[in-house]
Amino acid sequence: MAPTRKAADARASKAAAQAAPEHVEAPFQRGLIPAASPVCFLDEHGHRVEPVTDDYDAPSDDDVLECYRRMVVGRRFDTQATALTKQGRLAVYPSSRGQEACQVGSVMCIRPDDWFFPTYRDSVALVSRGIDPVEVLTLLRGDAHCGYDPAATRTAAQCTPLATQLLHAAGVAYGERRQGRDSVALAFIGDGATSEGDFHEALNFAAVFRAPVVFVVQNNGWAISVPLEKQTAAPSLAYKGIGYGVVCEQVDGNDALAVLAVVGKAVAWARAGRGPVLVELHTYRMEAHTNADDETRYRTSEEVEAWRLKDPMERLETYLRSVGRLDDELAATYAQEAEDAAAELRRRMNEDTDPQASSMFEHVYARPTAQLADQRQMVLDEIDAERDALAGKDA
Repeated sequence: MAPTRKAADARASKAAAQAAPEHVEAPFQRGLIPAASPVCFLDEHGHRVEPVTDDYDAPSDDDVLECYRRMVVGRRFDTQATALTKQGRLAVYPSSRGQEACQVGSVMCIRPDDWFFPTYRDSVALVSRGIDPVEVLTLLRGDAHCGYDPAATRTAAQCTPLATQLLHAAGVAYGERRQGRDSVALAFIGDGATSEGDFHEALNFAAVFRAPVVFVVQNNGWAISVPLEKQTAAPSLAYKGIGYGVVCEQVDGNDALAVLAVVGKAVAWARAGRGPVLVELHTYRMEAHTNADDETRYRTSEEVEAWRLKDPMERLETYLRSVGRLDDELAATYAQEAEDAAAELRRRMNEDTDPQASSMFEHVYARPTAQLADQRQMVLDEIDAERDALAGKDA
């Protein structure tokens, strides 16, 4: 499922042409100000509409169809991961059901050599980026701090502390530019994390040093049990970038066409050396915060049902069928691909692992400190003592 360099470059070239017209000096066409309402190309029923601004061209139907395929596979992965949690194969899993257009569409806009900085809820994005699903779930199974190689995949470890990865994204993006490379950083964040200081520090640094980073806020309405209106009085989270001099936009995050168009242009803008962009994607978390959460304590079933009717996959399927790019046979092919991937994930996740206790001390520092070495030895000594004690009982 990894994006090919050729396809990504083609999308980037088209978006760059839109992002940097010779006669426009200000970012996009409205300066720093986002559109008055979320940019969309599809209405809630999947019918094509004209966007509220002419800043963006609709993506090609080829890209949209590929996005749909990945969303089908991603949702089935998400469902399977939730089931694995109930079976005790995962310690916890934060579902992203309902946010597939945000995650898949955004990741499709970057190249394999770009950097991606995910949150703990972005497992579908990681799978769509081409990372081994078992390695994606290694953290949530509790076997390692990160199951994949961040350097090899150009993908940072999933981040649980809120907003801290944004500072890393800004720094890496700035470093890439200083070294003469045209790669960008794509950094995800939730709505709740925009209340953290790290969010503001990252935007300020990125703007001052024109770091090629795109900050994507997946505003799913709830920071665990805290609704958006209890977090901010801003008309939209996108407006939070204006004071730092960051280009801002807000988008219907359940409209895959809009996500591809806007994030694609934002990535091209950053890659062209024009500075960072903040994109807010309006979406909704259909499931509980994690399997340990009871969402019925803070939101109503009526609210959830209203958002279910805006399902990003149903909207996209309706559109693709209307333009003759999707039929029952092709839909069944994608569904079978998703089922096959889920079956393989089940098989591999049902294989017991034997993580070594000493592995928890690896990759903490580039050079282990004396204190860390002492702690590692203490754990190993305790394991040896326990083994000797058990051996004595059996003797």
